[in-house]
Amino acid sequence: MSLVGQAAVLVAFPVLASAIGAIVAALRPPGPRIVSGVQHFAAGVVMAALVGEVMPELRAEGHLDWTVAGFVCGTALVLGLGAYGRHTEAHAAGELPPHQPRFGAWRRQAVAAAGAKTLPIGMLGAVAVDLLLDGVLVGLGVRLGTTQGVILTIALTLEILFLGLSVVSELHEGGLARRHAVMMTIGLGLTTAVGAIGAALFLGGVSTNIMSFVLAFGAAALLYLVVEELLVEAHEERESVWLGAMFFLGFILIYVLASMEM
Repeated sequence: MSLVGQAAVLVAFPVLASAIGAIVAALRPPGPRIVSGVQHFAAGVVMAALVGEVMPELRAEGHLDWTVAGFVCGTALVLGLGAYGRHTEAHAAGELPPHQPRFGAWRRQAVAAAGAKTLPIGMLGAVAVDLLLDGVLVGLGVRLGTTQGVILTIALTLEILFLGLSVVSELHEGGLARRHAVMMTIGLGLTTAVGAIGAALFLGGVSTNIMSFVLAFGAAALLYLVVEELLVEAHEERESVWLGAMFFLGFILIYVLASMEM
């Protein structure tokens, strides 16, 4: 099977996860502790994929200059999106002056602002950019190898499953009908497929230095996802032993799967 075909098969799982998450959130939203547990677990899975698959591949490629450049560019993008989300949400809510920071996950802020009657395209675009990057990582995972592709797909499927749960809830709370919120979330999920197939099609034969740049770019986005989004939101719920254990369970599960060389 070609790289594009493999990417299409793998990305079907996160796309399906976004639809399942959206439908579940519309029909029977899970309680806050269940959501927090999923967030902890997903954070552990994504972190394991980052340190166990992406970073070793970057070191093996040996292009330190391209790796640093890609990581810096990826960091600039996600931090810029975070600042934009806080700035726009503050203006929409009328709670804070433009210069005063407001902390929280940029994607959740973007979705909350998008739930307003006007549905600002810029805010929805921020969510789409995040999903596009997720898809690119799935597409690049195909080139890295079967094990790496599957591990990255598992990690991003769990992340996007949670995204489907949260986006529908936030849009509905912002005044959008549940049916429309579900359709919008499914549409956003398809952005992941665009990123995966596009990466397999256009990056499948690029040089190793370009590969290092793109992988490092994606690594920065994954790191931000874990530290500034999943764990920040997960800790809004009162911490307990089992919630904390979910992070380590997700991490060791991915480590075991990778060690088995599926």
